[in-house]
Amino acid sequence: MIFFKKSIIFFSFLFLYSCADYKNSKKIETQPEKIYFSSKGFALIYEDTLFKNKTINKKINNNDEIMVMHNLLKKNTPVKITNPLNSKVIETKIYKMAKYPSIFNLVISKKAAEFLEIDIVNPYVEVIEIKKNKTFVAKKSNTFDEEKNVAEKVPVKEIKMDVLSESQSSKIENIKKMDAYLLVISDFFYYDSANNLRNELIKKTKINDFKVKKTNNRYRLYIGPFKNFNALKNIYISLNNLGFEGLNVYKE
Repeated sequence: MIFFKKSIIFFSFLFLYSCADYKNSKKIETQPEKIYFSSKGFALIYEDTLFKNKTINKKINNNDEIMVMHNLLKKNTPVKITNPLNSKVIETKIYKMAKYPSIFNLVISKKAAEFLEIDIVNPYVEVIEIKKNKTFVAKKSNTFDEEKNVAEKVPVKEIKMDVLSESQSSKIENIKKMDAYLLVISDFFYYDSANNLRNELIKKTKINDFKVKKTNNRYRLYIGPFKNFNALKNIYISLNNLGFEGLNVYKE
């Protein structure tokens, strides 16, 4: 009889443990996969005067080291920074989080800019967060998410947004010799969604140059082309004031 009772207790324990284990494994299986950051736009090359006049709120060692600051990615996040004009690449880690004008997609030291041979007038770069692994070492080399905050704050309640993730967006077209930059608002599944927002932006900004084009069976809302960074600066700031942040700048 005692043996029988012990057997019941033992098998009950096994049953409960297996249920708990099943629940835990279910949790692991349904955990969403991390969306890695990527952005295309202009780098802000660090100068001490930018810190002194409060354009940037953090300092870095500007001359001797390759250093990078970002306003979203945390310290020690591994990233790859590419200059598309010459395919030069730096693989490094975020040194600090910092605040800086949102028209720039990151802050880099002079040393980093020199290595990438960035055009000072049009400091265009691509930034990609690298998947973390045990063997990652910050280095430099010569080889090359939902979209965040796209129209989330824009005061246009009647427009239904169906924003695609960056990974679903079409790839950048081949870079031409002459600089031409497109300021991309977002990609959409439906033409009506893109066109409705286009019309609303024309009303809000009083600028008629917003366009919608079909690309890979999706509809891209953008403005441009602009010849250089200075040419697109004002419209970027205008869109920022409407609540659009982290906009991608593509080379045409």
